[in-house]
Amino acid sequence: MNMSLRRVRAIVRKELRDYRRNRFLVFGMAILPLIFTIQPLIAVLVLSSSTVGALRNEHVLVYMLGIPALVPSIVAASAVAGERQQATLEPALTTPIRSDEFLLGKALAALIPSLAVAYFVFALFLAIVVLFAQPGIASALIQGPDLAAQLLFTPLLAAWSISVSIAISTRSSDVRVAQQLSTFASLPPAIVAILVALNVIPPSLPLAIAFAAILVILDVLGWQITARLFDREELITGSR
Repeated sequence: MNMSLRRVRAIVRKELRDYRRNRFLVFGMAILPLIFTIQPLIAVLVLSSSTVGALRNEHVLVYMLGIPALVPSIVAASAVAGERQQATLEPALTTPIRSDEFLLGKALAALIPSLAVAYFVFALFLAIVVLFAQPGIASALIQGPDLAAQLLFTPLLAAWSISVSIAISTRSSDVRVAQQLSTFASLPPAIVAILVALNVIPPSLPLAIAFAAILVILDVLGWQITARLFDREELITGSR
């Protein structure tokens, strides 16, 4: 039996509608990007043109990879726990929808807004720097490798956060507990990105390739583990 994309799309649309009505989720997806944006933005805007040479050796933009590493956990953690808390999990799982369709729909519904937020905030950050920073700062800050890292690692980090968050959500009956645990579990990749941005870990092409390979492996393993943890019968009986 093939996966029904129509049922997957239905779950995605339903989830996106629910997100818009949930002020807590909207607030969480707004406040985390601000945390990762305001401090580096202020630091860049107060720099003088004399710091251009030193800035070329910095990787401030990598700091913003903390956004796709953490923002998805807020949304994905409610994927199953939220349904259980609202008493809508059992009706959803007793429909003809398959487990893989249910999980994929939930994952895509978390991935779409998370990527939109991450890329939008990144683009806004660059626009503000170009418009308001001192002469030469923008050209020194905006480097090809850092832009490539943002494009490449944003979906990889978001996918890891989503898989681990849904896995936690399947075992939690409280959304806020699931969100706290998911945020904690999503921290390690974000910490690595911050350490690279601070030059504690020297950035290099081999490091980027290794980090990308590790994330791909973690994403695949994380999704497999999530699928195994999603015990349909147990979730139905446990939601009663």
